[in-house]
Amino acid sequence: MIMARRRSRAAALLLAAALLLAQPRPALAARMEALRISNSSDALLVYLKVRGVFSRSMKEAILSGVPTTFTFYITLSEVRDYWPDRTVSDLTLSHSIKYNNLRREFVIRRSWENNVPTVVDTLDEAEERMSEIEEFPMIPLGLLSKGARYQLYAKAEMGRVTLPFNLRQVFFFVSLWDFETDWAHIDFTY
Repeated sequence: MIMARRRSRAAALLLAAALLLAQPRPALAARMEALRISNSSDALLVYLKVRGVFSRSMKEAILSGVPTTFTFYITLSEVRDYWPDRTVSDLTLSHSIKYNNLRREFVIRRSWENNVPTVVDTLDEAEERMSEIEEFPMIPLGLLSKGARYQLYAKAEMGRVTLPFNLRQVFFFVSLWDFETDWAHIDFTY
């Protein structure tokens, strides 16, 4: 009798563990979709796109006026044989969005554009501008060594949004929008 109870408890625990592990994952997972580099006559240019960051609850909160900020981390390292790699540039960029309900427009500020506000009318256009960096001058070409090997790493994240206490009850779901992509990287020789 005691053995039968132990077996049924073990079976119940095993079933509960299997059900917990079998929970479906969200369809939208933040990911770095594209990371590219190019150069102008005087600078190394970075292009990147992030997908899967605008969940339905995030869109609802933005349309309710909750300001949101994405942070992008970009690191350029020189790969050296027999020595530790040397970090050439380590930057943090941010994009913020705020919806103006009276004017029905989205105001986007991007740190690498000196936080000059850009106004767009649709959520789709706002999502596109928030999720990409194009032609960002990472570093002057004069600071790179000819023939040297480099690695460019990039990732994006949005941390927990801190709201005033009275709004925490209304927007209890904002803690669900935390995201962080994996590091994407490019190896290249200059």
